[in-house]
Amino acid sequence: MQPVASMPPAAFTPVESAAAPAVAIAGNRFGAEFAALRQRAPALRQEDVAARRARLQKLANWLQTHRADIQAALFTDFRKPAAETDLTEIWTSMVELKHTMSHLKKWMAPRRVGASMALLGTRSWVQIEPKGVVLIISPWNYPFYLAVGPLISAIAAGNAVVIKPAEQTPATSALLQQLCEELFRPDEVLLLQGDKEVATELLRLPWDHIFFTGSPEVGKIVMRAAAEHLSGLTLELGGKNPAVVDATANLRDAAEKIVWGKFLNNGQTCVAPDYLLVQESVQPALLTEITAAIQRAYNPAGAGIQQSDSLARVVNQHHFARLAGLLEDAQTRGATVATGGTVDAAQHYIEPTVLTNVPAGARVLEEEIFGPLLPVLTFQDLSETTAYINARLKPLAQYVFTTDADNRRYLLGNVSAGGAGVNETVLHFAHPELPTGGVGNSGLGKAHGHSGFLAFSNEKGVMRQRVGFTGIKAMYPPYTGRVRKLIDLMVKYL
Repeated sequence: MQPVASMPPAAFTPVESAAAPAVAIAGNRFGAEFAALRQRAPALRQEDVAARRARLQKLANWLQTHRADIQAALFTDFRKPAAETDLTEIWTSMVELKHTMSHLKKWMAPRRVGASMALLGTRSWVQIEPKGVVLIISPWNYPFYLAVGPLISAIAAGNAVVIKPAEQTPATSALLQQLCEELFRPDEVLLLQGDKEVATELLRLPWDHIFFTGSPEVGKIVMRAAAEHLSGLTLELGGKNPAVVDATANLRDAAEKIVWGKFLNNGQTCVAPDYLLVQESVQPALLTEITAAIQRAYNPAGAGIQQSDSLARVVNQHHFARLAGLLEDAQTRGATVATGGTVDAAQHYIEPTVLTNVPAGARVLEEEIFGPLLPVLTFQDLSETTAYINARLKPLAQYVFTTDADNRRYLLGNVSAGGAGVNETVLHFAHPELPTGGVGNSGLGKAHGHSGFLAFSNEKGVMRQRVGFTGIKAMYPPYTGRVRKLIDLMVKYL
């Protein structure tokens, strides 16, 4: 995903490692707000299932009654179609809310665990408690859902929350501010708008957990800041997500799903297919199907794709120029535009574009694209795909299009990725029972559903012993010969 703010490493100066948390709070621009949240946190910790569920229900009601406002904000920020906002921002948030409210009682309940032979007579359980005061830094590409989703998990876990939304989408940030002010006390959920200076100042505070969604480059900055106070951390980042299409795939089905997943939100999706690896024998047929699928989706009446009200725009001039530069670089190096290629700077418009014959070294193959450009590479043997993917940084998502079970098992078993879809794209990200997140360069930690709840919780292991008894009292010092023999037996058999 793209950075929440343009925060180059040089712009971030970490807190001195010897500084105490109290000093960091006292000298911080947002120290008073942080202190109020910290003071409120113990009361939130004590709230029962009903209280947390009621807070989540208020949020669900707000989403339902402000549906048109959410649509308008997203259209203002980057001309996102209302139907796409419903699908990717509102529906996904409602799924997360309903799933969380339905399962919250079970998630909050202590979980009994058994005892080994050496610990017979004890009773043990895992007790769930909130981490405390947490920071959510959300991105611009899905500015509503990727703020609200982590907020749902943080509230469910019983935390006090600060949200720092993306400044690149001001209309949505303003709406999120309205949401927070109407539904929550400022010492429970607080939204703070601003640019990289605000983000930098917030990162100096001793958070109990930081949830960041953005680019790997800025993720490294956030991780360094978290290290100053040993804050918990979830990093939802991005990467170059491969989609492999073998000769057994249903090409029309694969083309439709690739086109939907790639050009959804005009390609500005962290789990979108970044490039295709297509078995050479079916490449021409797949390209034909992809071209036809693009026309069906965005030009059904033949008026031109640029006139489509189903295609969002690039968020701003900076990202338009970056994408136009990737396209120009690829063409200069000899890549062929199989379909698309039209750009219009005045509208931040780039047509859904498929590139073939892309040479090694082209920027479109080296950088995360995050836009409507789709390079297509070919392979003959399946092992070529895993060699190519594994020679690069680990992706956030992996897509496999095949009807061959052996090929599916091979590709899933030999590529490390944050998540995967088989004969589907993107949709796994909306499944509340699936943990979502990256691995290595594409992220740290998991989100959504129970995984999101646990990200903002501490799993406290508790063991209760009978008074005056312990199963290993015979192994207390002094370590006589008899004690050592008992320890030897325990190590060997227990």
